[in-house]
Amino acid sequence: MGESYNKLVRDRIPEILDAKGVVYERSEASPEEYKIELVKKLDEEVKEFQEAGDVEELADILEVIEALKVLPEYKNVEALRMKKFEERGGFNQRIILRGEKS
Repeated sequence: MGESYNKLVRDRIPEILDAKGVVYERSEASPEEYKIELVKKLDEEVKEFQEAGDVEELADILEVIEALKVLPEYKNVEALRMKKFEERGGFNQRIILRGEKS
């Protein structure tokens, strides 16, 4: 018996499966379910990137982040990112701090 799944997929996956003759059930997520599924997908993609470390997995992470950025509760994330960058900088200098947590 095949592996079962219930997960958010990229928009063109159904047509790819159709071309292969794969049988599946399709539904559309509610806004609440969509957010939950995007967060789950982000976790999945981050784990895959940690394991493989390749650019394909990093691209998948970015695609999920782009989808999250469109959600109303995250629409200001880019402005917040820039504000934090201006206040605290980025990670370009590769600074590692070592010490004791208080």
